Amino acid sequence: MTQTQIRAQAQTLSNWAGSLTYGARRVHRPRTLDELRALVASSDRIRALGTGHSFSAVADTTGDLVRLDLLPQSIVVDAQERTVTLSAGTRYAELARLLHGAGHALGNMASLPHISVAGSVATGTHGSGDDQRCLAAAVRALEFVGPQGDLVKLRRDTHGDEFAGAVVALGALGVVTRLTLEVEPAYEVAQRVRLDVPLDEVAGDVDAVFGAAYSVSLFTDWASGLGSVWLKHRTDRPASGWAGGREATVPVHPVPGVDPGSSTEQLGVPGPWYQRLPHFRPELTPGAGEELQSEYFVPRERAAEAFAAIRSVADRIAPVLHIAEVRTVRGDDLWLSSAHGRDTVTFHFTWLKDLPAVRPVIAAVEELLMPLGARPHWAKLTETPAARIAAGYPRAADFARLARKYDPEGKFRSAFIDQLFAHS
Repeated sequence: MTQTQIRAQAQTLSNWAGSLTYGARRVHRPRTLDELRALVASSDRIRALGTGHSFSAVADTTGDLVRLDLLPQSIVVDAQERTVTLSAGTRYAELARLLHGAGHALGNMASLPHISVAGSVATGTHGSGDDQRCLAAAVRALEFVGPQGDLVKLRRDTHGDEFAGAVVALGALGVVTRLTLEVEPAYEVAQRVRLDVPLDEVAGDVDAVFGAAYSVSLFTDWASGLGSVWLKHRTDRPASGWAGGREATVPVHPVPGVDPGSSTEQLGVPGPWYQRLPHFRPELTPGAGEELQSEYFVPRERAAEAFAAIRSVADRIAPVLHIAEVRTVRGDDLWLSSAHGRDTVTFHFTWLKDLPAVRPVIAAVEELLMPLGARPHWAKLTETPAARIAAGYPRAADFARLARKYDPEGKFRSAFIDQLFAHS
């Protein structure tokens, strides 16, 4: 690709939904690790861009962007150590197929399997399950290119606390090139959906509803007072007896009325873990989405309060909402994980693609949830000031120091990072 082509691409490059145009002066797609290292060493400002599924400016920069999708793909399973080491540009769908074919599995996946592993890890992306931590918690080792083109390798078993600060790093330490994840033996999942579940029932007994299966999601419009609960049961574990609402007898889509053809198989039919844990089929690549997204991580013990708060503004939410989803995430020790130090209930909103109409509604939701200890998802939209977001992370100041250690001149910083950690 010529420099002219690179500049032209930068002028039109946007995120998956087309809601954010990146401000980078150039976009690079190196084909070798050496080329990437030389590129980083010669750049004054550079950031890595994954599959572009972020709605915030977390990956943006006024310097250079680099995509890793043309680097040689490598996925190596170590059956004895129960790990898999992979190149950072790998997408979960690609990784899952290879793992399953070798008799292994990930313990958790996000609802969309088409996102890159490195991008998901860097932003603390998650799936759902009372015992399931965010996707980044599965990382056992990582490698990244530092500001001088140097290769930095960190491991959980040797770098301890510092490693916990380097995993969910928002791209501020360097360009991640390789990750090692923990794996387990392959398993099967059967998915069922319960319709017309009263939100009062869910809010009144969060433990019963979200403990009813290995992975549980609630979809709702908030205004109706009802929701659908998606139960993903591992066939090698006992099922719960919870049975709110009524059983779906035909396949459904998370958004009522939408063709369920892209949804993963339901009606209790067992299948491989990677074909059931996501909501959407890995073999069907989604097009650009006519949507915006925001999400909030609320301490689990305040879930009932969050339900009540959101329902109090349901009349404002409904006109600009596609669908909302509620999930649970187990706490972890990663400094910038939005589930750091606490078990969490997450409240996700998929909005209509109308930013002027959506922004005041996001602000109204955040006005109610932030006092409950909510942490906005790093890759989603928010109206909360950056300093207030950073204040919700006990290790924010430690992370700022870690970033200065690995990137003393700020080569990987951006306006997004500066606003968050300027005073840390």
